Amino acid sequence: MDLKNLQVVVDKWIKKNGIRYFDELTNMAQLTEEVGEVARIISRRFGEQSFKENEELCDLGEELSDVLFVLICIANQTGVDLESSFTKKLEKKTLRDKTRHKDNPKLN
Repeated sequence: MDLKNLQVVVDKWIKKNGIRYFDELTNMAQLTEEVGEVARIISRRFGEQSFKENEELCDLGEELSDVLFVLICIANQTGVDLESSFTKKLEKKTLRDKTRHKDNPKLN
């Protein structure tokens, strides 16, 4: 599914199940909360933190999907076409970083 379709799917879901979008500030807070949940899993699974009891049941894919969902909500309610914006950003990064990473001795 492409980003355009994801934006449509989320919009339809919100209108059917969520009644309306939360305001932008609430969604920004929700996005921050969801990113924090991803960070918690990453720090425990791949970092030096340890899981608390029952915390290992956390699903990284589910939490990343929560981040994507809220991000799409914010894009929808602010009129951002994520597919177009992402394509432009990737082109910009490709041009800017053409040799940057290849020439970085830390990565070789």
